[in-house]
Amino acid sequence: MDRGIDYGNLMHQAMRGLIREVLERISTDGLPGAHHFFITLNTQHPDVQMAQWLTERYPDEITIVIQHWFENLNVDEDGFAITLNFGNQPEPLYVPFDAISTFVDPSVEFGLKFETHLDEDEVGEDDEAPMEHVEEHDEPPKAGEVVSLDQFRK
Repeated sequence: MDRGIDYGNLMHQAMRGLIREVLERISTDGLPGAHHFFITLNTQHPDVQMAQWLTERYPDEITIVIQHWFENLNVDEDGFAITLNFGNQPEPLYVPFDAISTFVDPSVEFGLKFETHLDEDEVGEDDEAPMEHVEEHDEPPKAGEVVSLDQFRK
């Protein structure tokens, strides 16, 4: 049966593609100017790879910051690998694009928020979560835990 045009899924794919393209540019050219990212992701996604202690500390979601210190940013079709500093301890991560719930660049007041309107039990393997596009934030979304970097600056 023809279900028509699945605009939600098409938008979902386009916005994940935008994140992929931005990160690919950053991986080759670095972060320009004051750009930096707050990325909130679902730590329970089956393809997320991160240290066990991080998964235990953030059992549902974590917000990572890509700003001053990061290494080994490699982007593929499905996600990105990166090494970030957690308490002066470099930790490698792999983040599938489908695990991302928010992507914010506060330097230009740009953000994307991916929301699921169905309960997790109602979503089948072939279902895509609807996505809401959000622009011009006054501040990053409050989802997850965002740590102010001011306390680490000298």
